[in-house]
Amino acid sequence: MIHFDKITKKYNGCVALDEISFTVKPKEFVSLVGHSGAGKTTLLKMILVEERPSSGSILFGSVNIHALKRNKLHKYRRKIGAIFQDFRLLPNKTAFENIAFAMEMAGRSDSEIAADVPYVLEMVDLGDKMWNFPRELSGGEKQRVAIARAIVNQPDVVIADEPTGSLDPINTYEIVQILKKINDLGTTVILTTHNKGVIDSLGKRVITMEKGRIIRDDPTGRYVL
Repeated sequence: MIHFDKITKKYNGCVALDEISFTVKPKEFVSLVGHSGAGKTTLLKMILVEERPSSGSILFGSVNIHALKRNKLHKYRRKIGAIFQDFRLLPNKTAFENIAFAMEMAGRSDSEIAADVPYVLEMVDLGDKMWNFPRELSGGEKQRVAIARAIVNQPDVVIADEPTGSLDPINTYEIVQILKKINDLGTTVILTTHNKGVIDSLGKRVITMEKGRIIRDDPTGRYVL
């Protein structure tokens, strides 16, 4: 589904990614691990086309995503759901409204919003928090709203950049279980994390990065640094 072909990214002469090549298959769960500065987040930004490679290409299916014209880039991004450590919820909107806003941006109808938002909130065990504002939610609850927002438009891929980085162990466990459930339902998941316990509990593919290079790629790996 996603193929990285010799991706290099340089910032002011400094190499952030150095000829990265690997493939993520449909419905796969892949974790990217490595110390801060290893290049994990830069790699995710490449998938979102928030950054462009200095050389190399990324294919989504058969499409070179960094060659897409602006009018087709928006359509491509709808296929990607993104989750971040800092949640990125709109503070003046309720949980329902945060998710509905993502659907509105994708051109979904009012009837679809009315049906799908409660469904995804129930999926992340937040059906009773539908009308709460972010300030009224715990960190774990905010992240679950962010996950619901990421999946409500039924993306092909969910990328999660340190989604448990600011959470306690109990909330971390719950978030990981939700990501596993999303993957079990057929969505490709790409996760970055520093949490050894999360990686070791997953038993899924682990790609280890160091100084912009891939140094390990284990099909059912553990956190080894």
